[in-house]
Amino acid sequence: MTLRPFAVAVVAVAACTKPPEPPPVAPVVKEVKKTFDRLERGEFNRRAQQAHQPLFWRADDDGDRTLSPAELSVLWTDVGLSRAELVDAKGAFTERFAKAYEQLVDWKPCAGREGDALKRCELNVQELDQGRPTLVETDLGALTEKDREVIAHLAKAAVSVERLYARQKGTFGLAEKVPGDDLPARAVFWRNQGPRCEAPKTDKEPLCGALAEAPAASGLYPAALQGTKGFCQALEKDKNAKALTDHFTVVAQDEKGKLEAVPYSKAWADDMQAVASELDEAAKALGDDEAAFKKYLADAANAFRTNDWETANVSWVAMGPDNSKWFLRAAPDEVYEEPCGWKAGFALVVARIDPSAVEWQKKLSPVKQDLEATLAKMAGKPYAARKVAFKLPDFINIVLNAGDARPPSGATAGQSLPNWGKTAEKGGRTMVMANLYTDQDSRDGLLAQTASLFCPDTQKLASADPAVAMMGVVLHEAAHNLGPSHDYKAKGKTDDQAFGGPLAATLEELKAQTSALFLMGYLADKKIITEEEATRGLVRQVAWAFGHISRGMYTSDGKPKNYSQLASIQLHALKEAGALTWQNEGKAANGTDVGCFEVDPAKAKAAVLALETKVLQVKAQGDKAGAEKLKAAAVDAKDEWASLRVAITERWLRAPKATFVYALKP
Repeated sequence: MTLRPFAVAVVAVAACTKPPEPPPVAPVVKEVKKTFDRLERGEFNRRAQQAHQPLFWRADDDGDRTLSPAELSVLWTDVGLSRAELVDAKGAFTERFAKAYEQLVDWKPCAGREGDALKRCELNVQELDQGRPTLVETDLGALTEKDREVIAHLAKAAVSVERLYARQKGTFGLAEKVPGDDLPARAVFWRNQGPRCEAPKTDKEPLCGALAEAPAASGLYPAALQGTKGFCQALEKDKNAKALTDHFTVVAQDEKGKLEAVPYSKAWADDMQAVASELDEAAKALGDDEAAFKKYLADAANAFRTNDWETANVSWVAMGPDNSKWFLRAAPDEVYEEPCGWKAGFALVVARIDPSAVEWQKKLSPVKQDLEATLAKMAGKPYAARKVAFKLPDFINIVLNAGDARPPSGATAGQSLPNWGKTAEKGGRTMVMANLYTDQDSRDGLLAQTASLFCPDTQKLASADPAVAMMGVVLHEAAHNLGPSHDYKAKGKTDDQAFGGPLAATLEELKAQTSALFLMGYLADKKIITEEEATRGLVRQVAWAFGHISRGMYTSDGKPKNYSQLASIQLHALKEAGALTWQNEGKAANGTDVGCFEVDPAKAKAAVLALETKVLQVKAQGDKAGAEKLKAAAVDAKDEWASLRVAITERWLRAPKATFVYALKP
């Protein structure tokens, strides 16, 4: 795979053995029209996604409802198409673009299909329509030549990270099996990084997906082993369990059935080396500048060659706004996408530092040790307050996400890493993605969703201001570094050992999110933020929980959805305390839907305190029964709350979720 020059706004990406050909342009029998006003902006972007065209109408800047070359972005996808092929040197659309536009005007995605093929195509279109393409664009022209060269190498590294992640998911090579003329199927495969449907309305439809038959096996364990009931529990009991459950290994099985833990660096040596080489080249491009960033690039490259992630973590945490304008995370980190909740998924995040982090640092730095002491007191024995050395969140502006950092819908808005090891025990590093969900389309869509669920008085408190959402993200990520966390041991057992991987992950995220709600009230009491800011933050986080509840509690194969479950636990607690009430006959703020939620901020404060105390105590004591009780009542019970979740889901899913797409503007 070769990278086009960085003056081009698209990088071809493939998670298969060879890059797919660009999608065929439908034959045009009539003369191609040269008018580009026949599709409104949202419909153009919707059809381009369905047709797997890497095109995005950024904005109607001049208000003439006509797409102009200056308003067109070319996306980073697996389709090798450059801006120069669409816009000529004089700034006019080329014949190729005119034909592509005509294809979208005449677009009939499932024409000519019958039977199951027709049904599958229709479901794939429905799958795609549940995600609204949402642009994250970086203007390379505003950067130095040196910086553009760095991004070019990191974009090449992203190609290999996508391949590694495909190997982990067990989808490597399957893209080649998707018919070239089935453009919705190809779009599904690219967006979902695999053949299966992932959106809430279609993820359980057996016919939905890019392939008629798609293997379900993860690439991290032997396929035969995954076919046995309780294989994760069996691995935990194996005499070699420590190695087999290690976060950075693949479990292999020889002819005699013996299991072996193979380091990532050995299991996929070629792709690991490819990432390492590009990181080395990025470091060279920096010249004598950016010493801290160069150190991380060198150590990360070595980690891809040797599986030594801890050394890379040390130099990564040493980076920050005070010594670099760059943000990069190239590593295996999160475990949400694998069946046992152990193996870390490869991700690459390329970003630039946003200096606005300084304001939150000023707010939280003076009280961070007091925050730890407060949460430790709530957690109780045997947990004891520790010296908190975590850095407050770095605000970053995303350039490109790849691998596990590129989900089908939504995106990680904040993160604290690493998850394990000595660096994590010292607090790690927290970042907040500052340039996501800030576009006007996202803000308007959010308020339309909340208006369908909130009663009028509560809707007045709802906010689409990115700063309000950012407060919740900052506090969530900071809270990962407070109180009992992943590596804390209760009765000699870590989280994973005490609760099991999936439940441990849910519980840690529940702790962080509930702590975020608690800390809003705490900061208001300390006059660090205003009561109004705390109230708007609370209502915004209730809306956040609506969104995750709408995704369902479990995947189609029964795996827990961690964020969905924690959201349900939180809102169930607020409801039981009378802080969140359902007005059965009341009209929602949109004036149409009957039945709506009212939030009582005064009662919410006590409800959050009670839930926060309970969650911290469960983690501090390694109380698996207590954790399962929380989950059973709020997630699995068939009661009134379960019925209300159905209403939340129906209304929230009327609007498509953000599907982030990336462009590098020349």
